[in-house]
Amino acid sequence: MQDNTTSLYLVPTPIGNLKDITLRALEILQEVNVILAEDTRTSSFLLKHYNIHKPLKSFHAFNEHQTVYTLIERMQQGEKFALISDAGTPGISDPGYLLARAALQAGLKIECLPGATAFVPALIKSGFPTDRFVFEGFLPHKKGRKTLLKEIAKETRTVILYESPYRLVKTLEQLKELCGEERKVSVSRELTKKFEETYTNTLSATLEYFSKKEVKGEIVIVLEGIDTKSKKQEENDDEN
Repeated sequence: MQDNTTSLYLVPTPIGNLKDITLRALEILQEVNVILAEDTRTSSFLLKHYNIHKPLKSFHAFNEHQTVYTLIERMQQGEKFALISDAGTPGISDPGYLLARAALQAGLKIECLPGATAFVPALIKSGFPTDRFVFEGFLPHKKGRKTLLKEIAKETRTVILYESPYRLVKTLEQLKELCGEERKVSVSRELTKKFEETYTNTLSATLEYFSKKEVKGEIVIVLEGIDTKSKKQEENDDEN
């Protein structure tokens, strides 16, 4: 019979404004034995702000395979863990899902608390359809990038991407080339922070806007899906 005690909590943390954390998240972080963090330096600032003093252990993309089974063994022995990311919900574009999967395979109970996720406010603010959308996370830097971008260009649903400020202009250039100058796009950066900005326009205008300024902060790109009539015309052109 499976133990009903939760061994692993996936706890969302603020994406910018430290007030964007739930009361339940604070309670869980106070109750667990150990907090697993993507970057212990970043997480220490948050935990100190809320006077949370729990052992903090690093869990990130470079060590997850080495530590995951050790952590599972400790959970099986009764320890409770909370997994947090640098910002937002753990498991979204980070290795948190690997630990969650391993815990489930071991028959352990996990819980994911609701909370901050960067792509949700960016999607809502874009004004694009929200009834059907696809989240692609970070694009690959090289292998498979062009193929994926071509698929995205033909997507009828709203498409959400994460991007770094250093590759934003390059990504907008590639999207403009594949999607056309007039496709609408919305770019949000520094969400919930002092210099939060969302710019929504055509790919051509958006590329021009961000090419002329220094871009900082984490980026969410929301691309309008292709019009179904336009897609049908493209498919007819390909057949001809």
